[in-house]
Amino acid sequence: MSVSQFYQKFKSAVGMGPMQCQKRLRLTEARRLMLDEGRNVTEASAEVGYESLSQFIRDYRRMLGAAPKEDVLSLRRRLEK
Repeated sequence: MSVSQFYQKFKSAVGMGPMQCQKRLRLTEARRLMLDEGRNVTEASAEVGYESLSQFIRDYRRMLGAAPKEDVLSLRRRLEK
């Protein structure tokens, strides 16, 4: 199977490309670490493999719709209700 065929099949099955899927998995794991294990933004970003905190925050905001700290605070408020 060629790279382009793999990409097309992956995107058809998952709804996004492999790199975008990997990024989403890393960011949702960082979200879980902050919510469930009390990690701060810097710790969570490093734990999921980001070397640049600013890149992590930029990717997080683009993928999940809010900055990490704001997102986690909002989710905690909703879970407490």
